[in-house]
Amino acid sequence: MKIAILSNGPGNYSTKRLKEVAERRGHQAQIVRYRECYASIEQSSPRVSYRGEDLSRYDAIIPRIASHMTRYGTAIVRQLEMQGIYSVSSSLAIARSRDKLRSMQLLAKAGVAIPKTVFSRNSADIDDLIEKLGGTPVIIKLARGTHGNGVVLAETRKAAKSVLQAFYLTNEDGTNILLQEFIKESAGVDIRAFVVGGRVVASMKRQSLDDDFRSNLHKGGEGTVIRLTTEERKMCIKAAKAMGLNVAGVDFMRSSRGPLVLEVNASPGFGIEKITGRDVATSIIEYIEFNARRRHKKDRVGA
Repeated sequence: MKIAILSNGPGNYSTKRLKEVAERRGHQAQIVRYRECYASIEQSSPRVSYRGEDLSRYDAIIPRIASHMTRYGTAIVRQLEMQGIYSVSSSLAIARSRDKLRSMQLLAKAGVAIPKTVFSRNSADIDDLIEKLGGTPVIIKLARGTHGNGVVLAETRKAAKSVLQAFYLTNEDGTNILLQEFIKESAGVDIRAFVVGGRVVASMKRQSLDDDFRSNLHKGGEGTVIRLTTEERKMCIKAAKAMGLNVAGVDFMRSSRGPLVLEVNASPGFGIEKITGRDVATSIIEYIEFNARRRHKKDRVGA
């Protein structure tokens, strides 16, 4: 197969691993900088080009879209989907997962346990909002933050009001702001489960190395191998399914009332391979091999 890896470039570890595994398994793999792609929108003739090359020759794409490039990246993925090219993650699922508010709504609808969450555009409602969460401290999040950015712990009502006012002043694009309950027993600790094709292929615990309540590896957190319970595995698979993601990083924490999903990541990093020794890149390529070929076979039969 011919596989295009939509990425910011070959320097990314995850991108290198996907290319390496795809080629080792006999495929032609090319890294495509999606920000350099352009789309031609014509009646019955959608096209995406990259450095003068028409990308319609590819059998499958692996989107590795950065959070700050979500809008443009998903537009390119959508155009390739319109050409009939198989994408391991759909443009709709990527966009859905990048909006924290929409994600929480979909997870709750699907029956996935999440922290108590509220949102409002009015900082004057702060007392009522905090009461609904069970009091301070509370977590305040920008709906489109990533890698722990745009996430603040407010320990008092006064601090929460100040943070909300600051977010509203600097947030002119209308991005939603969420308030979530603070889970004291899991402060600075969470778990990342890597899901591929409805199966958890790797999992790790992430813990901050200082007093930071965020555990992201990008913030200096430390990862260790962890074994999930059957309940946690089922929950992670259900969360990925609720987002419509075939490949996902599901982040959750253990609380006194059971596991609670925090986020579902559409482009999870492969640092988990180094920590767990699990080969997630091969799991992804194997999933593409089975599903892209099956779809092409079905298309031929239908023709």
